[in-house]
Amino acid sequence: MNDRIVVSAVCVFDDAARLLTVRKRGTAMFMHPGGKPEPGETAVQAAARELAEEVGIVVDPQDLSLMGVWIAKAANEAATDIEATVFLAPGTWEARPAAEIAEIRWLDLGMLTRGASLPQDLAPLLTDHILPVLAATPPAPLGLEPRD
Repeated sequence: MNDRIVVSAVCVFDDAARLLTVRKRGTAMFMHPGGKPEPGETAVQAAARELAEEVGIVVDPQDLSLMGVWIAKAANEAATDIEATVFLAPGTWEARPAAEIAEIRWLDLGMLTRGASLPQDLAPLLTDHILPVLAATPPAPLGLEPRD
């Protein structure tokens, strides 16, 4: 049986409806911004905190929408699964790498409908769970209206 890490993650979009992915220092895989909750912190509180720390996006936890909870193979830890509570940030955003984030990359979701190959360096949570949900759901219901 694999070890399991509990994390919170956030789907963030820019004004071109691209999904934000991040690569942490010392790793090769791109994933959602997010991380482990601190003691006493709820999943949504952790998601909002990690978003601010990692990419400079400040959002009130109550404004994040729950997408779901998934279990996936951890991207950067051998013999480990993650249990990820994934949220959707409202509106569109700009991001900058901070804290342990080495690089950000915006993923064009149009590639899903065009049948283009996905980058090989995406975390399993993205490829196995989140991208299929996003491909099956038009962007407008996901809250991609521009923010005020």
